[in-house]
Amino acid sequence: MTPRALLFDVDGTLVDSVYQHVAAWCEVLDQTGIVFPAWRIHRRIGLGGERFVEALLADTGRTATPPEVKRLLRRHDRAFARRAHQVKALPGARELLQFLSNAGAPWALVTSGRPQDARPALQALGIRRRGATVVTGDQVADAKPAPDLLVAGAERLGVPIEATIVVGDSVWDFIAARQAGAFGVGLLSGGYGRDELLRAGARRVYQDAADLLRRLGELGIGQTESARSLKAS
Repeated sequence: MTPRALLFDVDGTLVDSVYQHVAAWCEVLDQTGIVFPAWRIHRRIGLGGERFVEALLADTGRTATPPEVKRLLRRHDRAFARRAHQVKALPGARELLQFLSNAGAPWALVTSGRPQDARPALQALGIRRRGATVVTGDQVADAKPAPDLLVAGAERLGVPIEATIVVGDSVWDFIAARQAGAFGVGLLSGGYGRDELLRAGARRVYQDAADLLRRLGELGIGQTESARSLKAS
């Protein structure tokens, strides 16, 4: 029997990039004259690009116009690109994806970011886009917390969304998973707390990708082999 399909968020789930995004947004907002604390930016990471900007500006009492949203996103892209060399795979992430591939478990990457944001993450994970199923925010009508990305990922894998496991690090991942009817698995590697993820809809919570790899048996996927894979890495 083919193992259950997995849909992975990227930033904070598989790669250590959340704080690079926060730093990039801090730089952009400072240049724009918008005073906004970094911790509140962090709480929005995981939203789709346009939703993210609209939410940030709404928090400052401003209404975002489409040209302003696009201008801020372009500035963020440049600021993040200068930090892209800092993006690293989180512990166990590469081994987890390799194990799933070896086990015949279908998986896809589903990120609210745009292709240029996803590129450093794919490089950190050693993934060539042509060799993996990757859905980015620009490819769907609405990004997280809407379920569109997850539905698209399941469709690309050829499985029902209800038969997938969504692995993410933010509350937005599990709001989307709950709407889609998927099983949510949270990782603490993006900075959200265990209780927050559980309240948002995660059914299990692990420390990071390495912890998930060791405990895949709890999800019905080759526990012994996954533990051996991590130990040998």
